[in-house]
Amino acid sequence: MKKADGVNSNPSQDKVRVHTGWIGEGTRRFYREAASTENYTLRDFIHGYIYGRWPYLYIGIGTGEHPLAIAYSKISNLARRLIPWSNQDERKTGSVADNYHGKVIPLEEARRLVSVNEELRVPDLEQVIPYPRARALILKNPDHIVALECPCRSARSEPCLPLDVCLIIGEPFAGFVRQHHPERSRWISSSEAEKILLEEHERGHAHHAFFKDAMLDRFYAICNCCSCCCGAMQATRNGSPMLASSGYVSRISQDDCIGCGDCESSCPFDAIHLEDGFASILREKCMGCGVCVDICSEEALELELAPDRGIPFEIERLMTMAVDAG
Repeated sequence: MKKADGVNSNPSQDKVRVHTGWIGEGTRRFYREAASTENYTLRDFIHGYIYGRWPYLYIGIGTGEHPLAIAYSKISNLARRLIPWSNQDERKTGSVADNYHGKVIPLEEARRLVSVNEELRVPDLEQVIPYPRARALILKNPDHIVALECPCRSARSEPCLPLDVCLIIGEPFAGFVRQHHPERSRWISSSEAEKILLEEHERGHAHHAFFKDAMLDRFYAICNCCSCCCGAMQATRNGSPMLASSGYVSRISQDDCIGCGDCESSCPFDAIHLEDGFASILREKCMGCGVCVDICSEEALELELAPDRGIPFEIERLMTMAVDAG
């Protein structure tokens, strides 16, 4: 079992901490970080603890796959009627997408993100992450990376494989997840994280940088998502915009396109269709993930900047911003 510097990765010790009820270092570190995070309340901490401690139950209910989903929906609707939140409290009236969301990132940016070897603090990415909450990039111990079995895939009766494709990055998140899920997670190196990204990209899966209010209002993971299992993609298709575009869109060279349909069948956002024997991009659906670019054997597609779709999540530029701000 690999070990990240300064973090205990002994699975037997991890289990002892969980089963004896002793508060492990991962939980203590999460609490300390929560206590020092501005505007992060006790309610947020409890939410974050539940989310990180029981993600399979949490996301199984959220995607409607868990048997408790119907009961939770009824209780939640009743609570909303009986305890209406104040319109003045934006933290409670925001939509789910405002509080839990992802930014689509092309493969190369995902690879750069898992290769960061220095701590980084960019507290407000309003122009890059277009949501009211959870838009900070604060990396502490970025070389601490855990591969976790994907809660979205695990919730499905016939999930896509492999399962361990969620990359939890930095502290306190990696240590917390490893402490509480020793049998469903493992420490990995930066190069192993890149390998997972490459293999998932070859399977036609999109890379999303995830942010959540309960996860200290900031970035905590890269998920490698398939359209059939991913809860965020499911929610986006159903009208809750939990994913923001990468800031790119695909462009097709009609001179090079042979109309083979490979890009159409591989697009995870259903943004490409064949028309009159050639591929056509549905620009309003394209999220700029880049899957189609590498699928095309004729090199007829490329990503181009789309200012109207947002600013790309470019880690090197963000690192420069952090240096300038400091």
